[in-house]
Amino acid sequence: MPRQIGYIIGNEACERFSFYGMRNILVPFLIGSVLLGYLPQGSERDAAAKDIFHMFVIGVYFFPLLGGWLADRFFGKYHTILWFSLIYCAGHACLALFENNANGFYTGLFLIALGSGGIKPLVVSFCGDQFDQTNKSRAKLVFDAFYWIINFGSFFASLLAPRLLDIYGPAIAFGVPGVLMFIATVVFWLGRRHYVNVPPSRQDPDAFSVVIRTALRAQAQGQGRPGLLVAMVGVVSAVAMLLLWALSATVALPWWPTSFGFVITACLSLGVIIALGGWGASMQLERARGAHPDAAVDGVRAVLRILIVFALVTPFWSLFDQKASTWIIQGREMIVPHAAWWWPSWLIDNPAQMQALNPLLVMLLIPFNNLVLYPLLRGWGVDVTPLKRMGWGIAISGTSWIVAGVLQLWIDDGQQVSLAWQSLPYLLLTFGEVLVSATALEFAYSQAPQAMKGVIMAFWYLTSTFGSLWVLITNAGVRNEAVTAYIASTGLSENAFLMFFFAGFAFVAALAFGVYARRYPMQDNYRIA
Repeated sequence: MPRQIGYIIGNEACERFSFYGMRNILVPFLIGSVLLGYLPQGSERDAAAKDIFHMFVIGVYFFPLLGGWLADRFFGKYHTILWFSLIYCAGHACLALFENNANGFYTGLFLIALGSGGIKPLVVSFCGDQFDQTNKSRAKLVFDAFYWIINFGSFFASLLAPRLLDIYGPAIAFGVPGVLMFIATVVFWLGRRHYVNVPPSRQDPDAFSVVIRTALRAQAQGQGRPGLLVAMVGVVSAVAMLLLWALSATVALPWWPTSFGFVITACLSLGVIIALGGWGASMQLERARGAHPDAAVDGVRAVLRILIVFALVTPFWSLFDQKASTWIIQGREMIVPHAAWWWPSWLIDNPAQMQALNPLLVMLLIPFNNLVLYPLLRGWGVDVTPLKRMGWGIAISGTSWIVAGVLQLWIDDGQQVSLAWQSLPYLLLTFGEVLVSATALEFAYSQAPQAMKGVIMAFWYLTSTFGSLWVLITNAGVRNEAVTAYIASTGLSENAFLMFFFAGFAFVAALAFGVYARRYPMQDNYRIA
């Protein structure tokens, strides 16, 4: 085992605790803070806290594009991780120091999103760089350790950070994760003389973006360039949306949603470019043959197919990430059953601490699925393919929101609902996560050629960005008078209506996923030994 692995694992343990510690108390802090003091207590303040949280998540999963690009093209993984970690530490310091200052606090959130997102695609691959043919058999042990460390850090951070917020206040609650991130950075720096540093590569002449550009520009005798036209429509539409957003800040535009801020507009613009650019490229992709090897062109085709799968997974993330926003807000309306003999009050006395169930259940469900469930299903003749697992995972996640919606109906009826009931939707959502998230990485790795695996990881992180985008758009939609009038006509509260809406969103996505999966041409791009 390379001796430097200990530094990387230690760094990951502290970094994950710091991230989940601040993330899991962000919504309850904002609801009770002076930062949202201009809003009345209640649904308006809850909605604003949710918006801020999901904008933060969007940034965390967008900035891996920047970190990966800088590492691969200019600075290498070690220096990029170190510098982004320092930015990360500065962000934590801002949260601890500026709890009552909006500019300072939101600057801290931006810096954490930039730092955390920047190192996200690099640490695991940097760890893999430390192995070669002589000790590659040890790599699986290390990657398993990474998985356990992530969930270990998340579990204890979910239990400790809410209690620190309640007892000592936000300065300490945000300061402790900041100290852990500083320790993570120091531990990583201490191993600097032992690391294997793979230098950044030059521009690959057959890279994904290069093949796309060649296909769109190529002329074919007697044919136009319809793919280029579709791609240009995407670019023009994206620019138009950004201009409309800029104009709406100064001029009232009746046909542009006033609740669409920069984050929503920028993400929609990115989505339009990816969707129409990918569609246009697929229309003309064969024109890139000859200018690029067949393997590169086939690799781009494979990535474009995988992007459709990823797009259908984004609704899952819109449900999953709301456990740290919507479900915490719901838990604040529930009763913590301290009087029950079976309730661990010494462990959980705060609704935000219920999030600790997620990493705990992940660590239990993955071995259960691999050792019990999947072998049992195969024994019954059921083929548990990756795409089937992902489709069922989306549907089961939708079911968790049906349960959460029923709990909300009980609350709205004036019943005293025990917080223990939230264990059931957490169990269903986590089961869905295991089926979707872990399986998607396995699926993407097997489908993408070796040269395109880095591109696939970048797009995978964007699925979380777009998942939170759907949440922001939905929250913006319920501020429309026509929408609120319709919700009122259903007899449901806004919270209950949205829970059932997101459940339906997941079920529609699962159905579409199943239809596409039936005609998806499976590939096998594992490396030949």
